[in-house]
Amino acid sequence: ENLRDHMDDLELIFSMLGERVSTEITQQEDARDYSEVENAAKRGGRAAGNARKETEKELGRPVSNSDNFISQKKKKIIR
Repeated sequence: ENLRDHMDDLELIFSMLGERVSTEITQQEDARDYSEVENAAKRGGRAAGNARKETEKELGRPVSNSDNFISQKKKKIIR
């Protein structure tokens, strides 16, 4: 199963926002080594996190909730 299959629209939007902003920063700054890409990813995540917090403030509720929680499944036994 894919984790995104268990996300609602807002959770997907903010995940995608963080990924896209990180990509834009990486390309704009021509990040090449690990530390540069890591920095871009942190900044993209921070931008998405700030947007999520502002949205939660406006909605008066958290974006993430337990409605689509994935419970742990039984471990598969390899024979």
